[in-house]
Amino acid sequence: MSRFTVEESNLMCIYNTGSRADLLFELSEMQSHLSDEETELLVLTKTVIGKLSAMSDEEFDSLSGELIPDFEEQED
Repeated sequence: MSRFTVEESNLMCIYNTGSRADLLFELSEMQSHLSDEETELLVLTKTVIGKLSAMSDEEFDSLSGELIPDFEEQED
């Protein structure tokens, strides 16, 4: 997921609902509640929205597995 920074990936993990469109909606909704003092989060959110808007649903689907942690134990 090299096109996204660690901070961007973390933000996406928090608001990811499974689809690119839903994630864009959730980020836009969250962004509308930010105060003027939350400039760092505002910039981060705008950057993620821009990157997500520039990609296709297929591209998002290919990286969405990385956004959802696998909590199942690995067998040796």
